[in-house]
Amino acid sequence: MDATTSGTPTVQYHNIPDQPITAIVAAPVSAFLRQVRHCFGDSTPGEFPLAANPSIVLHATCSFFRQPANFAPDYELSISELAALDMCQRRAIFKPMTDEERQSLKHRCGGSWKLVLRFLLAGEACCRREKSQAIAGPGHSIAVTSSGAVYSFGSNSSGQLGHGNTEEDWRPQQIRSLQGIRIIQAAAGAGRTMLISDAGRVYAFGKDSFGEAEYGVQGTKLVTTPQPVESLKDIFVVQAAIGNFFTAVLSREGRVYTFSWGKDSKLGHKTEPNDVEPQPLLGALENIPVVQIAAGYCYLLCLACQPSGMSVYSVGCGLGGKLGHGSRTDEKYPRLIEQFQLLNLQPMVVAAGAWHAAVVGRDGRVCTWGWGRYGCLGHGNEECESVPKVVEALSDVKAVHVATGDYTTFVVSDDGDVYSFGCGESASLGHNTAGEGQQGNRHANVLSPELVMSLKQVNERVVQISLTNSIYWNAHTFALTESGKLYAFGAGDKGQLGIELANNQTERGNPERVDIDLN
Repeated sequence: MDATTSGTPTVQYHNIPDQPITAIVAAPVSAFLRQVRHCFGDSTPGEFPLAANPSIVLHATCSFFRQPANFAPDYELSISELAALDMCQRRAIFKPMTDEERQSLKHRCGGSWKLVLRFLLAGEACCRREKSQAIAGPGHSIAVTSSGAVYSFGSNSSGQLGHGNTEEDWRPQQIRSLQGIRIIQAAAGAGRTMLISDAGRVYAFGKDSFGEAEYGVQGTKLVTTPQPVESLKDIFVVQAAIGNFFTAVLSREGRVYTFSWGKDSKLGHKTEPNDVEPQPLLGALENIPVVQIAAGYCYLLCLACQPSGMSVYSVGCGLGGKLGHGSRTDEKYPRLIEQFQLLNLQPMVVAAGAWHAAVVGRDGRVCTWGWGRYGCLGHGNEECESVPKVVEALSDVKAVHVATGDYTTFVVSDDGDVYSFGCGESASLGHNTAGEGQQGNRHANVLSPELVMSLKQVNERVVQISLTNSIYWNAHTFALTESGKLYAFGAGDKGQLGIELANNQTERGNPERVDIDLN
């Protein structure tokens, strides 16, 4: 069928000259002329600066959709900085800060809201801030629910349970005097307890002393109900750590303060009992924000957040190589542990045992160092390591959490499995090798990481482990699951497991559910 038959008009071609292809390609193309627009609030013509001033656009967008922008227009913020600032404003410790305090934190973190956000998120991740948690203290225990309620149980000779008396109790009891106060962090030492509220206030009870927790000066009186620590009222505290000879607290700006640390020459070996005023930790960390602190017997670890990445500093007694610097020398001021750079490992969580330490890296590797007695370093022997060493037996495990005690270490993987190694005293490792109707050797020391099968059998994903970090008390262990269930095992002679034991029992070899819902 042709065009005539179909009724479609024919196309007429009129004098179109033939041109070589080179002439067509070489023909100049006229430049595209961009239309000139007026700036907002400015009579000078120019392009609309969307990328240069996104906060203005965001405000206009929020106004159009009748949603608050929650911050003043800022001509210098990029889209990513705006997003970071918005996420910062959702964090509990950031919300109450004044504009001046926020700018000061921004400057301290490196001048970027993205760095501030990284600082805040790192602190929440390693400390379970604003989440449920359980603390296996020396002889007594503390449990904090996700809503901020606090339960305590166990030894109470110094009023460390906070119930207004000194009576021992194995049953978890809520601390009623804290009603109306939301607690987000807890720390337990021998005979005393410290709690931190979402308003940054610190409440302490038990022995009326910040140092000499185990022996020596024990304070002039007992405090049996939570009392605010007046010397800390001007510091917004987010974490506390109790060592044997000192107490340390961390402010929301990432500054570290210590009590009873003593003079520089003493390094915490002999504390001054009247030193109840917080003293800033001087030296390298004065201008570097810290996201986590961990206290050992006579030393302190600090996880720092710098623009270049995460790092660990240590200070105090170097016996056993637990400071991680390749020697057993004491350090008067915080010193960077350089080995992590050599291992190409970004530390994300630190743990300080009585005589050894551990770190989990961003890539899931675990490093341990210090005194290796009973195999607590997990390297298959009992040798000391004076610098961090990767636990090769965990090379197929991606770790997310680590906890250390007195020659004991626990590691939690990203899928909720738990591995433990070290001293098996008090059955606190959870390795009950007994068969049906047999006693078994649940007190055996473990030189290399072993999967805790007794926790695997509860069919719950474990997110936190806490164990006793004291050389003077029998150890017990808590395992907190993702659903808020708490399991306990180990020594229970003072009621610290939160479980009623038979008359002839002093410990529990297998994990047993504690009657508290922490979610």
